[in-house]
Amino acid sequence: MTASQLTDVEEYAAAVLDVVRRIPSGRAMTYGLIAEIVGERLGRGGPRQVGSVMAGSGDRYAHLVPDGPEEEDGDRVPWWRVVNAAGSPPQHHLTDALDALRAEGCPLSKDGRRVNLRRAVWFPEDDAPAGEGAS
Repeated sequence: MTASQLTDVEEYAAAVLDVVRRIPSGRAMTYGLIAEIVGERLGRGGPRQVGSVMAGSGDRYAHLVPDGPEEEDGDRVPWWRVVNAAGSPPQHHLTDALDALRAEGCPLSKDGRRVNLRRAVWFPEDDAPAGEGAS
């Protein structure tokens, strides 16, 4: 499916899922940061829209995720690497997310209930070759 064949909602979802799939193991991003990055490109959306995409990434938007390497748990979208502004994973998947983050060596808070965003946050330009993507 090409970008011109996608609805606006699917285009936004595909952009969100593209960013999430690029988050490296042991790192994390917030809903708001993803919304900011996608918003720069598409001019729309916010943290709630990112959350909606993430909630539907396994079912509603699965057709937007290209075939390719899967994470160790068999998931093609590392949803556990997306947290709220306080570093907390989704409450209804808290244990699974924290277990996955711990297994990847992601820095967590002292109580182990949140991601230490100062140490773990990832920006897409972090993986750009030297001299590219930085301003």
